[in-house]
Amino acid sequence: MNRLWHGRVLVLLLGLLLAAAVGNAQITIQVGGGFGLTSPMADYGGSTIEYYNGTKYGMASGWNLHARARAGLVGIVFAGEVDYSLLSNTGNSEPGKGSVEVAHTILSLRIGPEYHISIPLLPLQPYLGANFGIHIINGKTTFQGVSKVPSGTFDISSATRVGLGGTAGVVLKIGLITKLDLSAQYNLVNLMGRLWEDVDTLHDERLDSYRSLNDERDPLYSPGNDKHFINSNRSIHTIQLKATLMVGL
Repeated sequence: MNRLWHGRVLVLLLGLLLAAAVGNAQITIQVGGGFGLTSPMADYGGSTIEYYNGTKYGMASGWNLHARARAGLVGIVFAGEVDYSLLSNTGNSEPGKGSVEVAHTILSLRIGPEYHISIPLLPLQPYLGANFGIHIINGKTTFQGVSKVPSGTFDISSATRVGLGGTAGVVLKIGLITKLDLSAQYNLVNLMGRLWEDVDTLHDERLDSYRSLNDERDPLYSPGNDKHFINSNRSIHTIQLKATLMVGL
């Protein structure tokens, strides 16, 4: 009888401990959306002259819209995000000559873990995160009075790249279930999938190099060749500053 009674007491105590642990655990379930700034880094920036020469993409800073969701228990959560960025730039093809307008859109799908740090008595929660991303890049280029290419607007064929990123941010509690998420995110967009592509196999002309993303070295490159002038891989990196209104626990 004593052994049976001791066993029941032990089970009861274990149940109480488990209930207390679950009751004190911090459950995170949040969804929301927001906007921000996207800035090009590495070879993704530069001038339109560098773009015309095939060394960089010549992008200037643009904006982004995004939707975000996160779920988890205690300090570790998983976050997913859909992000749409638009970047563009306008300038010359050569110093004082020719007009070039280039624009890209990037649709990004990201997922990864976040580590949140609770600060007692303060309505804020810093966090660090990492993500795996799939990025779909589209765009167009407009040439006017540029040597070696015809004038007009030309679409850039859609390209999909795989990358990695990191985030640092802080979640501010501004209501019972409302939070403001302020974050800075670094993205290596084309870690995998780089490619040089010729979309017009019937013709061999300089314009071909601008009608695809072409972040891989042109296999037909040779010094002084005006048609095949991209002589190295090009890295696409971005930094994003985001403000996101989140609703949830």
